[in-house]
Amino acid sequence: MDSNISGQGARIDINNSGPGPRLMTADTLTGDKVVNRQDETLGTISDIMLDVPRGRIAYAVMTSGGFLGLGDKLFAIPWSALTLDTDRKCFVLDADKSLFSNAEGFDKDHWPNAADISWHQNLHTLYKSRPFWE
Repeated sequence: MDSNISGQGARIDINNSGPGPRLMTADTLTGDKVVNRQDETLGTISDIMLDVPRGRIAYAVMTSGGFLGLGDKLFAIPWSALTLDTDRKCFVLDADKSLFSNAEGFDKDHWPNAADISWHQNLHTLYKSRPFWE
């Protein structure tokens, strides 16, 4: 039976027939696909960013658009905007695929300025998600 667990972080759609993913290592989740509600692949989780002072996950970093690691764009996805689907071993994000074709991402050598509060606020507004600092 599926249930939905929600709180400060990513929602989890779990199947109660096995061990639950309430506590997992971050590297268990890196490499997981991110799909939208239309089951289109948006990208892959490459990193999980921690808000160390608050002890919370702030963002998942999704890589998208490249080929064999070349030309990839990175996107910060608020953790609260993601739903972990344990049956399919992927994350679900309520976003249209075209959002990432046209969006300004960043690359591995040029990350966003974490001190820029307007960048964080705009990101959470874009994904209609609760800011990790609340």
